Amino acid sequence: MTHSSVPSEQQFVRRFDSRDRILHGLLMLSFLGLAGTGVPLVFSDAPWARAMTGVLGSFEVAGWMHRVCATLLILVFSLHLVRLTRRVVLRKDWGILWGPYSMVPQPRDLRDLLGHMRWFVGRGPRPSFDRYTYWEKFDYWAVFWGMGIIGASGLFLWFPLFFSRFLPGWIFNVALLIHGEEALLAVGFIFTMHFFNGHLRPEKFPMDRVIFTGRISVAELEEERPDEYARLMREGGLERIRTDPPPAWVVRLGTVIGATAVTLGLLLVGLILYAVLN
Repeated sequence: MTHSSVPSEQQFVRRFDSRDRILHGLLMLSFLGLAGTGVPLVFSDAPWARAMTGVLGSFEVAGWMHRVCATLLILVFSLHLVRLTRRVVLRKDWGILWGPYSMVPQPRDLRDLLGHMRWFVGRGPRPSFDRYTYWEKFDYWAVFWGMGIIGASGLFLWFPLFFSRFLPGWIFNVALLIHGEEALLAVGFIFTMHFFNGHLRPEKFPMDRVIFTGRISVAELEEERPDEYARLMREGGLERIRTDPPPAWVVRLGTVIGATAVTLGLLLVGLILYAVLN
């Protein structure tokens, strides 16, 4: 059976390779672990925080688990940087710095953002997106910001004796404040904005499984990212990334993992709001 005789809803192309999906899975695991152990440490006086750490064993155990998850997150981030460096240095893949395959913000992202705002209020057509949208790039760079601010301040608090050899004492008070406040901001953003864009917006509800399966249907690609679809058709690239439909067990596994992450994330956001308001 030729591709032309198969409905586009049943034709699939590869969007993310196995390394992308593995790193994202480890990123999810480490971030959920950091949030689940860090939030009760921030609100340690709250009864629900003591109950959460009681399930884990104690505040000391929660702190130990927090550092294990931090180590995993640093490892994931380092592997990602190594992949980027290899693409630029060894493969001379300058496309990751500019163009449709780059996560670097570009002038069209601002145009898409403004166009999307006009579309939201019925004052213009919906923008035609390419491979990466402006909100996906915002999510991506938020991780870099978080690793720089939250990661550095966390390392100061983790190894105070070492860093006290080079830094004044007041730095650690600032690091404690920054680490907690920026971490709460990151948890709130990821578990609301990122989850909404990825899973809860109407066209994706109840879940977008592409990060788990690595595949997207041709019909979905054409509808959601018409510029990418048109470019692939024009360059003959669609055939190069064609793949089989995702196995049923992969879809089910992705559904379970995604639903668990969304549920835990929204629960943590609710606890944060409850603690702040009370």
